[in-house]
Amino acid sequence: MFSRMSITKSTGSCSENIKRLNGALNANESVVIGAGAGLSTAAGFTYSGERFKKYFADFIDKYGFTDMYSGGFYPFETPEEYWAYWSRYIFINRYTDAQKQVYDKLFELAKKKDYFVITTNVDHCFQKAGFDKMRLFYTQGDYGLFQCSVPCCNETFDNEEIIRRMVDEQTDMRIPSELLPICPHCGSPLTMNLRSDDKFVEDNGWHEAAKRYEDFLQTRDGKRILFLELGVGYNTPVIIKYPFWRMTKKNPNAVYACVNYGEAVCPCEIERQSICIDADIARVLEGLS
Repeated sequence: MFSRMSITKSTGSCSENIKRLNGALNANESVVIGAGAGLSTAAGFTYSGERFKKYFADFIDKYGFTDMYSGGFYPFETPEEYWAYWSRYIFINRYTDAQKQVYDKLFELAKKKDYFVITTNVDHCFQKAGFDKMRLFYTQGDYGLFQCSVPCCNETFDNEEIIRRMVDEQTDMRIPSELLPICPHCGSPLTMNLRSDDKFVEDNGWHEAAKRYEDFLQTRDGKRILFLELGVGYNTPVIIKYPFWRMTKKNPNAVYACVNYGEAVCPCEIERQSICIDADIARVLEGLS
């Protein structure tokens, strides 16, 4: 439907566009928030630099890792070392709080509205900020959940207790072997519930959230609605970005807003319905609040 050749970039000053977005928030009772990795980056969940060095200095010295994400793909020789790395990874990105109150400010704006959130983020920041779990759809999984690696079942398992133990009890970049997570049904190793291949488990909670999101969109079809896209890039545009564009084009009463540093664009077909802000998300939310 849309061509990358017919995309319009952010125009106008940042302050002018923030005022336009503020007007759209006030004018539209319903808001669909689509959040990508850029939102958590704005909140302080960076995967490189000082934060990475603080928690993974030993892995950097041994393997020369340059960032947390790429290190996660390294073929460690033992599962004990693998989980030493990944337990730290999960702990700091799921069980610690964001450095900046970006999600809190977003919640202050959203809580007065008829809202729903769809996100590719897996760090649980929305719920920690106060967003209603029944108005959230985590499409790509959750750092806080394990699944069977086979998988032998469509079930997920909370991992906070075992992750904290892995972090506390690891030595020399290895966890104790008795802490290796095992599927309670078939005995196979557990792995993260993160979408990376066709083995990703969509459990009952995932399907219920997907249904609530679908129902939200259907019951507000054709009505005044704001599609607010925050920090969504082109890694998985078919989940949030492209559907937001299609729904905006279909609904003349809809407004599409994209806030993304360096990637604030929209198709020419919906330019008149769009607000594109090429700026730091934290700055924009501060301006709105």
